[in-house]
Amino acid sequence: MITLHDYCLFLLVMAGVTYLLRAVPFVLLKGKIKSRFWRSFLAYVPYTVLAAMTVPAILYSTNSMLSGACALVAAVIASLLGRGLVGVAVVACVTVLGVDGIMLLL
Repeated sequence: MITLHDYCLFLLVMAGVTYLLRAVPFVLLKGKIKSRFWRSFLAYVPYTVLAAMTVPAILYSTNSMLSGACALVAAVIASLLGRGLVGVAVVACVTVLGVDGIMLLL
């Protein structure tokens, strides 16, 4: 059983780790990053993190991973064709409904 003391200790440790992870780069990197490689690398970090959080959520959000994968492919194709955010979401939802409907019939 976790006591209130343990909970507060865990909370303080997590807050400290979070603060250090955010503060250390600011302390160590005071100047502008001049390396073209590192600037390019750091420019892609937000997109990579977003993809790492979003893709598993898409695949596991339905009852079947197949319908999630089909929706992901349909959403990528719709976005490459220039559809907006709402259009991509509608295409993904309709794809899930269609694939789940076909799987229900089989």
